[in-house]
Amino acid sequence: MGASDWKKSTRQLKNKPAKMQKFLKHNKPKERKLGISSRKCERCGRFGAHISSYGLNLCRQCFREIAVEIGFKKYS
Repeated sequence: MGASDWKKSTRQLKNKPAKMQKFLKHNKPKERKLGISSRKCERCGRFGAHISSYGLNLCRQCFREIAVEIGFKKYS
C-alpha cells in the first residue's frame, strides 16, 4: 500500500473511529530511520540523488535549478 492509498483510506474511515484505530494500528507507515527513503528533497520530495552537504537536503535536479540563487558558482 502506497502513501497516497493510506491517506485515502484514512479519509474514508474518518467517521468510523473504532475501525480507524484498528486500521492505523496495522497499516500506518512507519517513520524511516535508515535507507534511501529516510532522506528526501525538501523542495520536490524526490528520494534519489540527494545532496546533503552544507545542510542543503536537495535532490540534484533542484540543486541545479537554484544553485546560482543560493550562491554557488559553476567553475568549468
